[in-house]
Amino acid sequence: MKWVSAIATEENLKDSVEQATRAVLEQLDGLKPHLTVIFVSTNFKQYYEAIPGMIQEWLEPGLLLGCSGAGIIGAGLEVEHKPAFSITAAHLPGVKLQSIYTDTVDLPDQDTSPSVWRDWLGVRVEDRPHFIFLADPFSFRGEEFLAGVDFAYPESKKVGGLASGAHAPGGNALYLGDQIHTRGVIGIALSGDIGVDTIVAQGCRPIGRPMKITRCENTLLQGLDGAIPMNLLQELHDSLSENDRKLMQTSLFLGIEMDPFNENPTQGDFLIRNLMGADRETGAISIGAMLREGQLVQFHLRDKTMSAEDLDLLLTRYRSEGKAEKASGALLFSCLGRGQYLYGCANHDTELFRSKLGDIPLGGFFCNGEIGPVGGTTFLHGYTSSFGIFRPARIKD
Repeated sequence: MKWVSAIATEENLKDSVEQATRAVLEQLDGLKPHLTVIFVSTNFKQYYEAIPGMIQEWLEPGLLLGCSGAGIIGAGLEVEHKPAFSITAAHLPGVKLQSIYTDTVDLPDQDTSPSVWRDWLGVRVEDRPHFIFLADPFSFRGEEFLAGVDFAYPESKKVGGLASGAHAPGGNALYLGDQIHTRGVIGIALSGDIGVDTIVAQGCRPIGRPMKITRCENTLLQGLDGAIPMNLLQELHDSLSENDRKLMQTSLFLGIEMDPFNENPTQGDFLIRNLMGADRETGAISIGAMLREGQLVQFHLRDKTMSAEDLDLLLTRYRSEGKAEKASGALLFSCLGRGQYLYGCANHDTELFRSKLGDIPLGGFFCNGEIGPVGGTTFLHGYTSSFGIFRPARIKD
């Protein structure tokens, strides 16, 4: 298995494609790619349809997958607010690749059996596949689709992101093989001698203590440890530092523990969701997720320092598990709200990735939503950096 990645920032698209493909071919050193993943900045939107042909002038791509984005990542570099084109290619002997496309208009019923979802997607569960998904944010029924795929393939890893940069339906480009789609979701199922590890950095730090939901209705949080949520928030506010009190005004979130068997959740185990509003009369809080009684939750704060600390913690934890030494390549799906907008400098997350895990070829893009698992369940996130790290399957999970 060999992964390589390159990026070009020429003003002329053809020059960028040539430069990036030449770099990829040099790194492959005679090997042919079975998978080629491309990301193209919206600066080249008038040329989206020409890109597959341009690539084939220089490279036999194998299975082509990719999309358009407002920011592009390649060769471990993040390029924002200017033209960029990246290619991440992989020579994958012993790996089966299966392409996927659906407009997600007619999904199977959520109450149907897993076999119906498998037949609909056309991917055998016996192959033990892992998935990369790229989707159009204007048409993708994300939560329903991901819940169904989790239901059908509970042991599989899923990672990906939503195309970015377009301001109206039909403005994004999704590349799959020789087809270009402007709606729905594309993806690949990878099976055989390939393992996928995921790191989902949601950029938050827990405050206070974990509490159990003792009363709720759908997305309305009405009781925590038998107390009124707004009263607990006031007590928490009074116990914090001045800086954290300021952050509570704009950057307060609720973390939800998704694994009911995890009695001692730590940072990174919580699914981070927005606080949508509060009822001053009852003290209840509206949350951007469905809730159930008995769930462990904890309030979280986010800023650039916490975001950096969170990613550092998760990368360090992954490195300590020993699998990073066998990693061959990686893809990063990072929120548009990270990068220079959050940190004030370029390449923050990619440089931290390199400093912790070494020179693993890394491509990706800045997304309108990031796909990755928390607590064994796959979600559509915001403000997140979601990594898929690829290695031989014989390096066991």
